[in-house]
Amino acid sequence: MALNELLSYGMLTASTIMFGFMFFFSDIFRKNYGSGLQATMVSSIGGGIVGFIAILIIKVAPVGLAAVISEIKNGFSPFVVIMSLVSVLNGILFSFCSLKALGKINLSLYSLFSMLGGMALPFISGILFHSEPLTLAKTVCFIIITLAICMTVEKGEKKSGIIYYIGVFIFNGMSGVISKIYTAAPYVKMDSAGYSLFKTVVSVLVAVIVLMFIKKDNRKLNWKCIGAMAGSGTLNHVANWLVLIALYTLPASVQYPFITGGTMIVSTVISLFMAKKPTKKEIAAVILSFVGILLLIFIPDIELFAINWG
Repeated sequence: MALNELLSYGMLTASTIMFGFMFFFSDIFRKNYGSGLQATMVSSIGGGIVGFIAILIIKVAPVGLAAVISEIKNGFSPFVVIMSLVSVLNGILFSFCSLKALGKINLSLYSLFSMLGGMALPFISGILFHSEPLTLAKTVCFIIITLAICMTVEKGEKKSGIIYYIGVFIFNGMSGVISKIYTAAPYVKMDSAGYSLFKTVVSVLVAVIVLMFIKKDNRKLNWKCIGAMAGSGTLNHVANWLVLIALYTLPASVQYPFITGGTMIVSTVISLFMAKKPTKKEIAAVILSFVGILLLIFIPDIELFAINWG
């Protein structure tokens, strides 16, 4: 394995750990502030501000603020603006569908739609549109992690609202697709950190505008909410930044099965120390996910086929 690939897997491992703890902080915020549209926008603003500061510090520390500003100016283009707006709109639609879906199905079924979309759409788009070969390792890993996700589903009351479930599947998956389009496109653009900073600014501005026009209640932020926003915002933005960097080296069809399986593992390990312990099915699913990730990394790259539109 080449050094740059090894470093990319290291960044993916770090990002999956961050995503796992991000869900932990998000749950603290939900319990203390709620989960409606107002809560979503407040969380986006607070988390976005903290995430912006975290990435700015990481970016500025080695080169200085002047160099970062110059780099962002040189990379600024209509393409960056369009992709940032598309990404932010996709995130808002995902949040909206999530709120609607969670009112109709249990959390495990919601997670099934969300995680499968987050893995399947980048996997498929990478092979169909970015000339990423379908290998034996990718296929085996995808099948194993899909089975692992399905194992975690619990029976629950089924209600109408299939459009929201499909929305959760599509919009969570499109997050990875949009990231891949950005890194692969040959247009003038910022580097991964600059794009993350700009996208965060757009996200905060959109959330502020939405918050101005929606009906608000009298809920107040306490220190638990502020701490949860700080933790979730920092981990979310830094983790997504690492994913963007790794996309320059590893194909999307490798990254997103790795992230999905890895996040399942981290979330389950965290839940071992929580009041609600993981079930035997969830532990079995984690073991399957771990096996899938190992096979993805260590099975030789036996190519099954590749699609090249050029």
